[in-house]
Amino acid sequence: MNDEASLADQRIRLIMELRSQGVTDTAVLSAIERVPRELFVPPSFRDHAYENAALPIGMGQTISQPSVVAYMTQALELSDRMKVLEIGTGSGYQAAILAKLARRVYTIERHRELLREAEKRFAELRLRNITTRCADGSKGWPEQAPFDRIVVTAAAPEVPQVLLEQLAVGGILIAPVGKRRGEQHLVRVRRNSDGFARETLWPVRFVPLVPEPAAGRA
Repeated sequence: MNDEASLADQRIRLIMELRSQGVTDTAVLSAIERVPRELFVPPSFRDHAYENAALPIGMGQTISQPSVVAYMTQALELSDRMKVLEIGTGSGYQAAILAKLARRVYTIERHRELLREAEKRFAELRLRNITTRCADGSKGWPEQAPFDRIVVTAAAPEVPQVLLEQLAVGGILIAPVGKRRGEQHLVRVRRNSDGFARETLWPVRFVPLVPEPAAGRA
């Protein structure tokens, strides 16, 4: 069996595993099936691209395990008319999934080199509805607010208030909350006309949300 056929079989097994673990949104599963995760991991990890595991991508960052990406995406309750903000581009994998499901994705990354690599992948996959920025994600993207959905892929002790303020009424924010070396949980916040309704979903483990862009080449 050649390499491409092997990856295709692994992708199918991953989709079946996600279904068995409670990912029921067919649009989310279809997006995961259509985005080649092997493009978003270092070449040395290509053979592990469809394992349900987080993998290192450099700069002390990781690409989240597919089940976490799937659960978070499903919890956003997306439609193809929505404008989404992602905090923490990383490899670009989550943004690529979002781009298959939403009208427009705005994604922020503090590591310039990671962002450049992600932008190359977006171009290769012809994902033209993604806009990127190298900046402090904890401040959001006020010029483009409000957003229908916001997803944060790094953990903070609390959801940054500035991000909540950039959420549209009727919108949903998903974020991991907790200390770096302590317990973290995924939190879903819905904004309504009276304020915010918060619910805790499940335990997770994410890298910390760090303010200010990382030092790097301009």
